[in-house]
Amino acid sequence: MRRPTALTLALCLLVAGAVPPAAAHTAQHSTATTAPAPAAAQAPQNNSTTLTVLSYNDVQTAAAENGTLPRMVTLINERRAAHDNPTVVVGGGDEVSPHSLSPLSQWRVPVDVLNVIDPAAEGLGNHDLDYGFDAVADFSNASEFPWLMANIVDEETGDPIEGTEPYTVVERDGVTVGIVGVADEKIKSKTAVDFDEAGYELKNYSDVASEYATMLQEEEDVDVVVVSAHLGVPVAKNLANTTDNVDVIVVGDDEIEYPPEETGGAVIMEAEARAEHVAELNLTVEGGEVTAWDGRLHDVTENVSKNETASAIITEARDENLDKVAGKTEVELDARFASNYHDETALGNVIGDSFRAQTGAEVAVTNAGGIRSNSVYGPGNVTVGDVYNILPFQNTLVTFELTGAQLERLLASQVVTLESEEGQQYGAEAALQVSGVTYEWVGHNDTDDAVRDMWVNGEPLDPERNYTVTVNSYMAGWDDSVFENATVVEESHMLYGTALLKYIRDNSPVSPTDENRIRRVDAEVETQSVDVSEGTATVTLPAPEGTQNVSGVYATTGVGERLEAESATLDGDVVEVTFDVADLRQFAGGESVQLYGAYNTSAYERVYFEHSVLNAELSPESFAEAETTTETTTDERTTEATETTEAPMDGEDATATATESTGDTPGFAPITAVVALIAAALVAGRRP
Repeated sequence: MRRPTALTLALCLLVAGAVPPAAAHTAQHSTATTAPAPAAAQAPQNNSTTLTVLSYNDVQTAAAENGTLPRMVTLINERRAAHDNPTVVVGGGDEVSPHSLSPLSQWRVPVDVLNVIDPAAEGLGNHDLDYGFDAVADFSNASEFPWLMANIVDEETGDPIEGTEPYTVVERDGVTVGIVGVADEKIKSKTAVDFDEAGYELKNYSDVASEYATMLQEEEDVDVVVVSAHLGVPVAKNLANTTDNVDVIVVGDDEIEYPPEETGGAVIMEAEARAEHVAELNLTVEGGEVTAWDGRLHDVTENVSKNETASAIITEARDENLDKVAGKTEVELDARFASNYHDETALGNVIGDSFRAQTGAEVAVTNAGGIRSNSVYGPGNVTVGDVYNILPFQNTLVTFELTGAQLERLLASQVVTLESEEGQQYGAEAALQVSGVTYEWVGHNDTDDAVRDMWVNGEPLDPERNYTVTVNSYMAGWDDSVFENATVVEESHMLYGTALLKYIRDNSPVSPTDENRIRRVDAEVETQSVDVSEGTATVTLPAPEGTQNVSGVYATTGVGERLEAESATLDGDVVEVTFDVADLRQFAGGESVQLYGAYNTSAYERVYFEHSVLNAELSPESFAEAETTTETTTDERTTEATETTEAPMDGEDATATATESTGDTPGFAPITAVVALIAAALVAGRRP
């Protein structure tokens, strides 16, 4: 919004009433979420005009599904027809990739459908670069609308990416609209193209957007400036607060529902992703400036009919390639982003297993962001289209030779801590799926070891030993990673999606399970005692700070199997866990076991996860064969929980932490020299 005089006038007239809502839409077609009009809202005057801006973003996998996208086309057309006023449609980027047809026909199907939508302009997102910089000119030439990107330019000439324009100007029934495209620094790390090698530089999004917005207002005399910004809502707020003359910011990238809301004089909106919503904003334009607005998100539901043209484009492409059955799954395959970023999934396990089956590597690792579609498949048939919707990129398989220490660095590098900005938004994340390796991870800043207790194919990780590790080619190109100087054992030309397709065909029906390959830990505690009596082993542990209840305790070894505890009770600041001692001895096989248990705490608030996880270690001596009471006791000073804390609740000291153990590296308590003092006691041995 521009000019403070307009704000003053609006405040004076506020009592006259607010801007009326947009024309009503059919209830079964959408659920409206209406943002409140800002204080500047006022009744349109006779010489004012209402401009409607409709937007969508991050179509991605929906481009190859005859579902939400054809319905979104219909909904956009309905919203256009619902208003007797000028309307512009703007896309927020990430439209031509990834999707299940990407490995087969690349950008062609989504561009054909976008031409049916007929937007005024489309922003360029990171996934629109999945086919490389050269492909941009190809899909731009096939598009009946301009692709915009103002702040990625040739280092020498200053020209934009071939096939893009920095801005465009459109006129709708006497209202002139300028549209600018920008992205932020994340675009470089979220796509496989090499900016330096291609000779492109990324300029500051705020500076560039402000420069073009001012030029559009002063030189092109536009009434409204819209920025298509593929950078997420938090960054869009910074853009709004640091630019002049921007009225609307259409957001893509972080894929959230964000109904129109005003920040810093600009209205920001995002329609999540996968053609599930359409954002609508109605601007009151008077005297060349925006004086008021109202807006909402419309849901794309099954009650919205499919646009026949868009539906036919997708159906014909699918019939040729994707609807054949590849095999069956006996369990759900969860491709949802939240599931795969936060924890091990059955789908992640079968993907990793498929990589190793193809390359013969000892370990496979894939990034959670490479698993798409945000859907759940099965039990039942799995089609070729399902597979390529789950793994839609042009990534191939690359096998490296890494030391155990390098493998540990790789896994640790992807841990997102709760205390980080990303962790505060999404929660702590392991952000990987693996095969051949198991490990614990700690999603907090106050730990020296983000990952630990690592095993490779049933054996403890040897930091000095070399292991063969298969990853996708996107990961292989990560800057400043362990791959930069690592030895490449093999480069396969097989797509990572094709590896999964082949594995499902060869092993149908598949039934992957959760095998404890990736284990989250929030608090590590020292075992206070183990009492063996009448066939039961009772383990006593200190409760982490603020513990309210404990449940779901189990024992496990490095090979992924688990033994459920018979009971787990909280008594004050002590947790007691019982096992059938014969079962525990047989399960341990003479080795140490790890205990894990869920607990709720008043000490902090969690993000995403429903509970926190405690961890303790039991030595085989502590539940030895003799049917007498065997107690292992740590020094009183080391029996308290060593806890990594999440964000403190309001009113708590943000720097406070739980009392720490006097042990050194988390998970490795010192050997207690009680044998010399109490001959009958057996001392708990710790893993190296």
